[in-house]
Amino acid sequence: MLDRHIPGVLRFHAPKGDLVPVVFDSPHSGLMFPPDFGSVVPRARLREAEDAFVNDLYGAAPQHGAVFLEALFPRTYIDPNRAEHDMDPDTIDGAWPKPLTPGQKSSKVGSGLIWRTCHPNTAMYDRKMTLAEVSNRIETYYRPYREALREAIAEVHSKFGQVWHVNCHSMPAFSSEKSPEGRAGVKRPEFILGDRSGKTCEADFTNFVSDELKRLGHQVILNDPYNGGDLVVAYSNPAKGIHSLQIEIKRSLYMDETLTVPNGGFDRLQRNLTKLVEAICAYAQRRVRNA
Repeated sequence: MLDRHIPGVLRFHAPKGDLVPVVFDSPHSGLMFPPDFGSVVPRARLREAEDAFVNDLYGAAPQHGAVFLEALFPRTYIDPNRAEHDMDPDTIDGAWPKPLTPGQKSSKVGSGLIWRTCHPNTAMYDRKMTLAEVSNRIETYYRPYREALREAIAEVHSKFGQVWHVNCHSMPAFSSEKSPEGRAGVKRPEFILGDRSGKTCEADFTNFVSDELKRLGHQVILNDPYNGGDLVVAYSNPAKGIHSLQIEIKRSLYMDETLTVPNGGFDRLQRNLTKLVEAICAYAQRRVRNA
């Protein structure tokens, strides 16, 4: 499996050494702002939505035999963890050629496929997006990332008959008015694991990851309030051995959320996540051997 890289779009890290049946991806850690972004919001504010440094926290994945994919563009430009139809028609100048179904927890609060607002309810643009602009973002950024992830999962599954996909994210320490909690100021746990209440991943794997994180000294909650975005839904099929689990990390564990820089907890968390990566890869290998 060769490294595949699309400048400004994605970086594909092939495993070092023998491949194991695990794929990690970080869809929201990108900070390369395309020149046609055109948002009226300052870049520092836009970065508040970024899963900053998540790609670094899980950076050891290839050393343990796993595939690791990271998006290089910001989610506020176009969000690869949204369904393509999850878009607010009011953001577009003209009629979109396909039916749109804005999500209650995404487009309806301004953060669908194309973000309309950022925290705290600040308009992203002083105009509507043209059809050509939206189409370009989908064709140049969104679909290549999604296709690279789909292909990686399919390739690993073809080789082993099973695959475990870990979708890597971070979350603010406290909810905002846009958050799924429905109000601002709710304190988040250290980790939230999302498997759509067992629909995208076998319970054994979710429980294994939860137990490993607890063994490392972390607080873990399942599916509340984050139960998994579109990427874990789109490519999972537990009945066929394709398991997808979303992991959300509270940002204050490892970074200053105001300055978007690592804090004193970064090194410890990175060490713990490296141990988690190693444990997940070993788990997947055992499951394949015992199948």
